[in-house]
Amino acid sequence: MDFETLRLDVDGTDTVVKAIGQGAPVIALHGAATLEGTRWAEGLADRFRVYLPFHPGFGESGPAPHITGMQDLVVHNLRLVEALGLDHPHLMGHSMGGWMAAEIAVVAGERFGKLVLNAPAGLNHPDHPGADLGAIAPQDLPGYLAHDPAVALRYFPGGAEAPPPEQFGVDREREGAALGNILKVHGMGHPNLGRWLSRIPNETLIVWGDKDRMLPPGQARIWADRIARARILMVPGAGHFAMQEQPSCVSAIGDFLAG
Repeated sequence: MDFETLRLDVDGTDTVVKAIGQGAPVIALHGAATLEGTRWAEGLADRFRVYLPFHPGFGESGPAPHITGMQDLVVHNLRLVEALGLDHPHLMGHSMGGWMAAEIAVVAGERFGKLVLNAPAGLNHPDHPGADLGAIAPQDLPGYLAHDPAVALRYFPGGAEAPPPEQFGVDREREGAALGNILKVHGMGHPNLGRWLSRIPNETLIVWGDKDRMLPPGQARIWADRIARARILMVPGAGHFAMQEQPSCVSAIGDFLAG
């Protein structure tokens, strides 16, 4: 199957969504960059219609300088679901997109089916701190994204799935500026997120690579304990890019959504 490109105006923001597959709808929210692409969604396309929006200022979507925090992205995505005409789609998110999906479910979980949080950011638990991005040397970053750095290197300049180096640099600079707008208020998380999670009504799957160096897998139990209907899928031998490193976990996610 090929990806389709949908373009919508969401509150004046040019929003591009990649879509693939047929079946029950799934909204999948990417993390703090788009370098790993969308090909992982092919593993769900035989059972689901997967919608992969680019956040404002990321990927192919237009800029949105009015965004000053995660709450703006929560509203943006709720309006995007309306614009797509979706009824109770499943919701999933990776890393920052997992934080985003969790906040959406906190305020509007009844509008969605099941919830998948893949190594979600946002909790900032002092006993399980995430990596300090500012302290990671560029040459070391692939080893933080995947347990096998060769997997992550596919998406960096010179890799099989990377754009030309100059385009890679332009994309990262643009997305870095958009990320800065999201993190203006509270940084990569919200101090009260842990208090809010008990409001999530959705059946939830917490997915985590057991070798994740970006966000520690020890956080998985904290998320699961605070979300009433949550279970954990720990992915052996995988880092932060668990779906790219161990594609079998995409099938497991599909089984959860279909079950």
